[in-house]
This record gives sequence, C-alpha cells and structure tokens, in this order.
Amino acid sequence: MTELTQEQETESKIWSQGFIKGMTEEGESLSEINPESGPLGGNAAKAHSHGAGAGVPDSSRAGRLTSYKLADFPAITGREEDWRFTPLKRLRGLDRVGIKGMELNGAAPLVEASAPEGVTVETVGRDDARIGSAGIPEDRVAAAAWENFSEATIVTLPAEFVGNADNVTTLTLTGQGDTPAASHILVHAKKFATGVVVLDHRGTAVLSENVEVLVEDGADLTVVSIQDWNDDAVHASAQHVMAGRDSKVKHVVVNLGGDLLRTTPTARYSGTGAEVEMYGLYFADAGQHLEQRLFVDHSTKNCKSRVTYKGALQGDNAHAVWIGDVLIRKQAEGTDSYEMNRNLILTQGARADSVPNLEIETGMIEGAGHASATGRFDDEQLFYLQTRGIAEDVARRLVVRGFLNEVIQQIKVPALEERLRDSVERELESSAL
Repeated sequence: MTELTQEQETESKIWSQGFIKGMTEEGESLSEINPESGPLGGNAAKAHSHGAGAGVPDSSRAGRLTSYKLADFPAITGREEDWRFTPLKRLRGLDRVGIKGMELNGAAPLVEASAPEGVTVETVGRDDARIGSAGIPEDRVAAAAWENFSEATIVTLPAEFVGNADNVTTLTLTGQGDTPAASHILVHAKKFATGVVVLDHRGTAVLSENVEVLVEDGADLTVVSIQDWNDDAVHASAQHVMAGRDSKVKHVVVNLGGDLLRTTPTARYSGTGAEVEMYGLYFADAGQHLEQRLFVDHSTKNCKSRVTYKGALQGDNAHAVWIGDVLIRKQAEGTDSYEMNRNLILTQGARADSVPNLEIETGMIEGAGHASATGRFDDEQLFYLQTRGIAEDVARRLVVRGFLNEVIQQIKVPALEERLRDSVERELESSAL
C-alpha cells in the first residue's frame, strides 16, 4: 500500500473538493483547466488522498466521504445505507481487506484486447499520471482495490477518432481463480472522439475493481460492461464516469453470471452541455445477488442525465437491488434528469429492492423525476397474445424478451445485441416459463 506525502495530501484535498463541486477554488470550470495539470489528468491525478467528506454521513450524497485511502473508511458492519442490502459474508473477504491480515493478493484477470487501428491499449504501473483522473473511491471496497492494484489497463481513443459498430474495442477480462484480487481500468476518449468500448468479464474470480471513464469535450463514447462470470464468481465494480463539455456518454451495465455482483456506477460532469445515459440489464437466477447502486452528480449547469435499468428475476432467493441516487447541486441550473427502474418477477421466491432517490438544491432546472416498479406479468398482455393463438408459455417468454429488449437495443452494436438476446434466451430456457 502506498504512503502519501504532506504535499500530496494537501494537493489532493484541494482537487477532490473542486471535483465534487464542479469548480476549482478559484471558481473556474473544470473543463477550462489544462487536462495535463488539472482534475482531468496530470499531476493532480497523482495526489491520492481524500476530500469532500463534509456533511452528515448518509444524510446526503453531497456529504459522503470519498478517498483513495482505505484507512479513511471505517469497517463495514452491514448497517450502513450503502451496505444494508449486501450479504457481506458472500463478499469472500472483499469488505475486510486490511482487517486481521485480509489482503487482495490474488492475480488480476487476464486481459485480452481487440482494438481498431488508432486505439491504444496499454498496461501501465500504478504511478501513471493518468490514473485517478476520472474518479475517487466512494466506499471501502473500492478504496481497497485502489491501494492494492499493481498494474492498470488504459484504453485511449485519440482526438477525433471515428468509431462505430464495426470497429469496437473489446477487453476480455478472464478471472484467474478465487483468491481475492484487485484490478484497475481507464477508458479515455479524447476531444471529439467517438467509439464503443466493451469490458467483457468471464471465468472465476473474487474481484474488487475500479473502472474510470474519462470523456473529454465533444467526445461521444459508449462503454458496455458485461459481467458474465461463472456461477461461483464474486465481483465488486466501482465505475466512474467524468463527462466533459458537450460530450455524450452512454454507459451500459449487463449483470448476468456470478454468485454476487455489486456494481456502483457514478457519473459526474466537468463541463456544460454534457449528456449521460446510463442503462442496465440484469437477470437474477436462484441464489444470485445482483446489486446496482448508481449516483449521478449534477454539479454543472445545463447538463442532462437519463437512467434506465431493467431486470428479471426467477428462482428461490434470487435477489436484485437497484439504488438510484441523483443529486442536483445549487449551481447546476438548467439540469434535465430522469431515472427509471423496472423489475419483472418471474417465479415465487424472488425478491427485488428498488429505491430511487432524488435530491434537488435548486429550482432553476429543466426537469427532474424518477420512477420505480416491481411486479409480475401483465395479465392483459398475456391474454392478448393467447387470443391470437400463442401458447401461454411462449407468450410469457415473448413478454420477457420485449421487456428486456428496450435496454439491449440501446447498445447499437448488432453482434453484441445478438449475444445478449441469446443469453436472455438461455436464462428463459432454464426457467419454468
């Protein structure tokens, strides 16, 4: 684990407070700061300490602690708001790193990269200046991953790169066993770049992971994170998005395979006019725990966010959790935000917890709203299909496919969409529908 100098402590505190507020101490917009020396990279990114911890714990997302230091976070008891739905015993020690000799000393997943010409994929040491440019750990597990990763993978889309569905960048991350491990990934889209990056998690792992997504001014980036692990895998993934001025970011989380998956995407803005879309698809089987906790932090004027997460559950003790936090700060005038979660319960014994939270500090906004619903099949839809000669079991499957396809079709990569539809089909074949 790394130790910080007093100079680094001070520099990081100043930066992280400005990062949370969307402004520097001098009041400059983050997007106006030189990316080689400010919060979007360079020397400030090397300062690994804490800040923005003011406020009453758990009372507001504005007051939550963020820190690169594991020691700044107290031990997890399960009574905290962030952990009350998580079965801690099933984390396989990821929550107890630094306590009674527990370590993240396993091998990080093997990374196999496929990238179009012009996109670079590098393996770098933890001292690379670019690391830490898009986010700060917000919980103890993410901080443990930060302190314990040895190498990081950086994907860079150069300025004005033009990508599409035919030249996708894919990182296939294959777990190397059940010894707790840490990993770090940075996806960096430079100014006016467009493209798609897929993170495809497979195999067996007990993994704590930080993913940074840094999108510079005018860029248009889609990042798809697929968790299709073996049935015994445990994966905690903190994913940080930083959207620059007039950028567009589409962030998609697909949670399918694994014993316990806990994904915590966070979106922040460093410039006006940015748009972030966050989509999620999950299918929980018997005994699976799939948890998604999102945070959209509107701290900059005239930015937009849309969140749509949809999941299906089947089997005894299948459990899905969705927490959607949106904070609209006082200075974020002109914000346009909406979040939605839908859960479809397919069998008895499954449970979904859905909690949307909207915190607004200014009335000068375009709009803000949220919606959440959990239920079984729509009897009217089933009746409509059956009156047209479709058998009940086939009709039920059609309803589920249509329900989840709203998210799948947002990816806009035909080969990947086909794969996910096939995955949903396999889930349905294993059910009693």
